[in-house]
Amino acid sequence: MRKLTLAATAAMASAAAAPALAGDLNVSVEIPRLSVAAYHRPYVAVWIERPDNTAVRTLAVWYEVSNVAEGKDWLKDMRTWWRRGGRAMTLPADGVSSATKAPGRQTVSVPGARLAGLPAGDYVVVIEAARELGGREVVRVPFRWGAANTARASGSTELGAVSLTVTR
Repeated sequence: MRKLTLAATAAMASAAAAPALAGDLNVSVEIPRLSVAAYHRPYVAVWIERPDNTAVRTLAVWYEVSNVAEGKDWLKDMRTWWRRGGRAMTLPADGVSSATKAPGRQTVSVPGARLAGLPAGDYVVVIEAARELGGREVVRVPFRWGAANTARASGSTELGAVSLTVTR
């Protein structure tokens, strides 16, 4: 059996922690059509967390951008995202902020260049939705960054089917 030197062990550890080769991350979110008297489009936040629930990066925030002051007041209703990093963000943010979305399938596409510094490993994409006069829901989708893979999850009220694809 061959012994590893300290230098060889350090080299292997740094290679394991090195950023993954740039791939793309695509998240598909179904916003269900609800039969309610007063329907309001949900505010939605999509972000990446480590398995220990520490936020890594916000990928998208859909909120009322036409009236920025009023729209930003309600972002804290997405409590999980707000506590994990939303309150520290300056919004609107290029490539992250956009208007609320209509019911149907919506997509968040993140080019690998935007995630270039993300080390390979296990992560979770979290999608949170909150709706005025409605509910709040969080869906978690575990995935592996650094290798092509797909994952699926589903919400039950404010969110429908969620799918995630990592391409190389």
